[in-house]
Amino acid sequence: MTNLRQLYPEIEPYATGMLDVGDGHRVYYERCGTPGATPAVFLHGGPGGGISPSHRRLFDPARYDVLLFDQRGCGRSTPHAALEANTTWHLVADIERLRAMIGVERWLVFGGSWGSTLSLAYAQTHPEHVSALVLRGIYTATPAEIAWYYQFGVSEMFPDKWEGFVAPISPAERGDMLRAYHRLLTGDDPARQLEAAKAWTIWEGETITLLPDPAMSDAFSDGHFALAFARIENHYFVHDAWLEDGQLLRDAGRLADIPGVIVHGRYDMPCPARYAYALHKAWPRAEFHLIEGAGHAYSEPGILNQLIRATDRFAGG
Repeated sequence: MTNLRQLYPEIEPYATGMLDVGDGHRVYYERCGTPGATPAVFLHGGPGGGISPSHRRLFDPARYDVLLFDQRGCGRSTPHAALEANTTWHLVADIERLRAMIGVERWLVFGGSWGSTLSLAYAQTHPEHVSALVLRGIYTATPAEIAWYYQFGVSEMFPDKWEGFVAPISPAERGDMLRAYHRLLTGDDPARQLEAAKAWTIWEGETITLLPDPAMSDAFSDGHFALAFARIENHYFVHDAWLEDGQLLRDAGRLADIPGVIVHGRYDMPCPARYAYALHKAWPRAEFHLIEGAGHAYSEPGILNQLIRATDRFAGG
């Protein structure tokens, strides 16, 4: 087998800042790589996941000028865990504000998991500003996909982990886990809110890799992280991410002139491969890589290999 590509070396941002995007929100951003090189924007998962230093390493720093940012309410953006004025379309507008701020006409858009959802929403709204798309762990946020992860589906694969996920919810309320969690996560009991946030977040941390990864699970159990992650993610999915059912696949024709790469793990539990395959069929210009022996996380070797090859391919293009 060819050598698997790995992350580029650790790198510090050359610039950081906070952008006032209105509605009381301030968004943290950082820029990495070489000023004036190929512009790119990194869209993190969740929603509510925030960026991490390893995300900077998905791009060749000599050939990219990458902007990474924490979406509304998470990471270092403020106010923390805020749900007001926090929708898919607010985030699409924020991406445009950031593009205008750095003064580029077009940029590569990189997104995985929820980041792929947001990438598709942004690219279908502003195709003229997207030079290429690199997408991983495709999630089109349909009601069927949301129910698969939070109601019935992944529960069949991880019955032991599911037990922990349903624990904060009374048996009478388990017929609609999203709304039962919504009541706890937006309720006025801080202790129950935190308990629910941790259970919600640990469920994700323990089901996104093909094989158990304690380091990832531990990161997802941090209370401060969990509160924003669970509140924001639940808020988005209880509202079907403010998308019409099937909208992102329906409107894939808007991507016709945009080159891209789709990378998806065969055994991705949160995001069933059929949606990635459907996007591949609807957007023939994109390369499609279905990775055997891989789950959902970008850090899994086969997935990471194709992501680095993709960013290398579009550098300078």
